[in-house]
Amino acid sequence: MNAVDVGQSSAAGGGQFKQRRARHYARWRAVQALYQWDLGGEQLGEIARQFRSVPEAEDDDIEELRQICSQADAAYFEALLHGVPGHLGELDAQLEPHMQRSLQSLDPVERVILRIGCYELLHRLDIPYRVVINEAVELAKIFGAEQGHKFVNGVIDKTAKQIRATEVAAAQRERATARDRRGRREC
Repeated sequence: MNAVDVGQSSAAGGGQFKQRRARHYARWRAVQALYQWDLGGEQLGEIARQFRSVPEAEDDDIEELRQICSQADAAYFEALLHGVPGHLGELDAQLEPHMQRSLQSLDPVERVILRIGCYELLHRLDIPYRVVINEAVELAKIFGAEQGHKFVNGVIDKTAKQIRATEVAAAQRERATARDRRGRREC
């Protein structure tokens, strides 16, 4: 590999990082928007309009929010904002068998995060299941109750095993093969 190849490889990796961060910020904003929709029953179009605008005030918190807004993947935000409510029955039917209580009895933030994760598992096959789980857990740590991320992790993990059984099984085989190789090298 020559210097040009290394530079191109780094640039491509940087682009993937920016895309992941942009989607993370889109999820971050979608949690807030869907929470507003879930609790207030506002029209999705009005919520989308509110979330497209960038706050104008001047302080450190607003500056951080402004950066998140400007870096969020707007198309992905819109896909989540409209996709989750558009598939609500399907999402809830996938999630409820993996819980010991109803979705309606959950904390609204955790309910929204679970629905976003389930939507991604079902309708965004380009996103690996492990990324979906990790993002849901991270969002629950940011927005959810103190130990809510553990609950979200358990439900999304079980849901992923059902929805993406082939992908999960392949990942488990890869991990087992890697453990076997390490074990043979240590002997």
